[in-house]
Amino acid sequence: MNYDKKIEAIAGYIESGEKSVDDFKVGFEVEHFVINADTMETLTYGEEGGVRDSLEEIEKMGYEASYEDDNIMGLTADNFAISIEPAAQFEVALDAKKTIDQLHTAYIEVMGKLIPVFDKKNQLLAQVGYQPKTKIEQLPFIPKERYKYMSQYFKDFGGSSPYNMMKGSGSLQVAIDYKDEEDFKKKFFVANAVSTFLYSIFDNAYIFEGEVYPKHNLRQTIWDNCDKKRSGIYDFAFDSDLSYKKYAEKILATDSIFIHKDGKDIYTANTPFEEIFDDEEMNLDTINHALSIVFPDVRVKKYIEVRMPDNVPYPYNFAAVALIKNMFYDKEVLDFLYDLFADMTYEKSQKLKDKAVMQGVDTVYKDKKISEWMLLVTEMIKEDREYIDPLEELLKKDQTPRDIYEALYKENPKDAIYQYSVNKFVKEN
Repeated sequence: MNYDKKIEAIAGYIESGEKSVDDFKVGFEVEHFVINADTMETLTYGEEGGVRDSLEEIEKMGYEASYEDDNIMGLTADNFAISIEPAAQFEVALDAKKTIDQLHTAYIEVMGKLIPVFDKKNQLLAQVGYQPKTKIEQLPFIPKERYKYMSQYFKDFGGSSPYNMMKGSGSLQVAIDYKDEEDFKKKFFVANAVSTFLYSIFDNAYIFEGEVYPKHNLRQTIWDNCDKKRSGIYDFAFDSDLSYKKYAEKILATDSIFIHKDGKDIYTANTPFEEIFDDEEMNLDTINHALSIVFPDVRVKKYIEVRMPDNVPYPYNFAAVALIKNMFYDKEVLDFLYDLFADMTYEKSQKLKDKAVMQGVDTVYKDKKISEWMLLVTEMIKEDREYIDPLEELLKKDQTPRDIYEALYKENPKDAIYQYSVNKFVKEN
């Protein structure tokens, strides 16, 4: 298959995600750390009472399990899916819904079923952006072949913090739809332009490798130093000729790490996807893999993934989902942001990121602080006010979820992690 055909295949896959406005939905997935409530240490996959045991117990509730060899790796239900990240972070992905209320109802239902499995073992699903106590060197990879390959690849070709990404981080991600290529282009531009703002207002990493982290936006720093070829902001994000094909060109030029063939994963290291894809390999599964094995701030599949926020506790997690939904589905808000960032370039975005590492929500962009700009945005939003209001109050105080956690932690670390857990949310709902 020649180069142009490969580009067309990937671009066509992205184009196939187009939806009518009436069919727009919002997707929500979140990564948790499974924590011993007394010691604050992270549970590993294989230890007694660990994450594998919990997955097997959840499977008995009637969910469909996926396995690698004899190891349970995930579960699927009618309304959600569970997967585990490299150091057994417990990820829950809710099926996309049209409204935040529908997502909220599903979240209460799903978590209400899952949390008793952890409660009876005195374990918490912690909602922070980085491991709350345990260092990543103490955490083994789960027995999944692809993580062995990713580890090898990052050792040979990655930046300074890929293992912090794989083992240490926990995020909240929101998926949004687009109606056509022009809509895609506008939303992709805005999503990348607002990257530093979302990292900053949902900063929730107070502890890094067992010590207090003295700067801001740890998640941003980890991703920017993971692998320059596949993470951070793509340098074409603000180009006037942005298109499905331009995104596809980036994918073809990206190292493949591994591919799935003949029922197993095969290590391909730094071989770019352009060389991997031939007539036999260029199918929907391999295209989806190529689009999934990149980790930019804003990732594209058949929807746009906004990947900047740390995992934050309720009500700020649903404030994040509601904010992102309205930023991209409310035309007035989207147009406001598009105009605000009209002169954004890749170089300017990197300088803004660097400033925010030191100054957080107090970082000035043009004539206002990040917190002030985002307060303007929240005040423009008319729908989903019950979810937006808690974030608005936080922005008025120039605070982030990390600030609240820090105050709680200084009083009582164990209580802080309980306050920042799904267990607390379920108990109160």
